[in-house]
Amino acid sequence: QVHLVESGGGLVQAGGSLRLSCAASGRSFSSYAMGWFRQAPGKEREFVAAITWSSGRTYYADSVKGRFTISRDNAKNTLYLQMNSLKPEDTADYSCAADSYLRRAIVPRTEADFGSWGQGTQVTVSS
Repeated sequence: QVHLVESGGGLVQAGGSLRLSCAASGRSFSSYAMGWFRQAPGKEREFVAAITWSSGRTYYADSVKGRFTISRDNAKNTLYLQMNSLKPEDTADYSCAADSYLRRAIVPRTEADFGSWGQGTQVTVSS
């Protein structure tokens, strides 16, 4: 099990940037693929981005492709989400998650793929 804590959320104007961090504790962070999800008020949680355990592959939702970048620093047990050109529709609670399985070659993309979740950090983008 991996314990995850997000930080870096806040209020930003449209067009601005934020960088979210997800600090992991527990065993084998570097062996898990990681992902970011978000949930806006009144909507279902949706996939944002994911990265394999080796950082060799990434995958993005179409809505954030070209604006968001997922990365990880395995030496620091930390996952990041750099968000640029933010839009009001990016407003949501953002959560990081760890894959349910070690060292999978695929990029997990659904909620069912992930077994450990953080509590979330709120991102609000004003117009």
